[in-house]
Amino acid sequence: MTASETDVALFGERFDRVVSVVERALLGKPDVIRLALATMVAGGHLIVEDVPGTGKTMLAKSLANAVSGSHSRLQFTPDLLPSDITGVNVFDTEAHRFSFHPGPVFSTILVADEINRASPKTQAALLEVMEEGAVTVDGVTHPVASPFMVIATQNPIERSGTYRLPEAQLDRFMAMAVLGPPDSHTLVTLLSESSVRHRATRVQPVLSTDELGALALIADDVHVERNLLEYVSELSTLSHRHTAVEFGVSARGALALVRLSKAWAASQRRCFVDPDDVRRLARPVLAHRLMLSSDAAFAGVTAASVIDDLLASAELPTRRGR
Repeated sequence: MTASETDVALFGERFDRVVSVVERALLGKPDVIRLALATMVAGGHLIVEDVPGTGKTMLAKSLANAVSGSHSRLQFTPDLLPSDITGVNVFDTEAHRFSFHPGPVFSTILVADEINRASPKTQAALLEVMEEGAVTVDGVTHPVASPFMVIATQNPIERSGTYRLPEAQLDRFMAMAVLGPPDSHTLVTLLSESSVRHRATRVQPVLSTDELGALALIADDVHVERNLLEYVSELSTLSHRHTAVEFGVSARGALALVRLSKAWAASQRRCFVDPDDVRRLARPVLAHRLMLSSDAAFAGVTAASVIDDLLASAELPTRRGR
């Protein structure tokens, strides 16, 4: 079944409503907000990486506030334990049995602030839930809420007291967003409103979890031509052959690109994915999944430049209707 024009019109209206309220907190970044929301609709997780003071946590908290589900924010620190995320079994002296006390991961949106400050053992506590939507404690599996999303932030320049996220965990994030500094006009606006200290509180829920689920179903029905699927497959294959890449894009990464492209197309009120959708989303979806060789990294090659090489090498499919 293919999404109808009525479906994508409804999708676009609700999508734009959320973007407009989040923009009240995060000024001048509509494209990043749209990427984050499309990731949420596509059932993925988002990692926001940038230097301090660019609004990483603001984006995460504002997007969480815009959805009427339950939200948890967890500050990742070196002494954080896996049980602080997933929950723990506690012995009930009256019932004479253990009972499960759920952790903050049991919410619609988990904001994992400065995720790279936690130890690898603690970071690994998110692997199962990000992939399977459940956590296993003492041999018992507990499903989390549906929909469920992790929005993580990390600072790429501060290395002291941090732990690099392993490739297996990075691969579970559907997309990576980079905010960048505000433009001059936006900065002046922020300065003029310097008395506002908690901008995320301006964002009120405008989308229920049921509506979010309905949008996800519409996005699932957006049509993707076979030649476009072959284009995504070619990008993945070429990434493994690139001389600067040690490990290329996984099958999970290729699936993420297709799923996010469908949600992005629906946000543009289209029933089909255009090649430009794939090209636009290739960097945020694929770049963080590449592992460059040590020689390439030493030579200054970046994952973004590799993605550009792949887009230049792969043959662009004909647009729909041509």
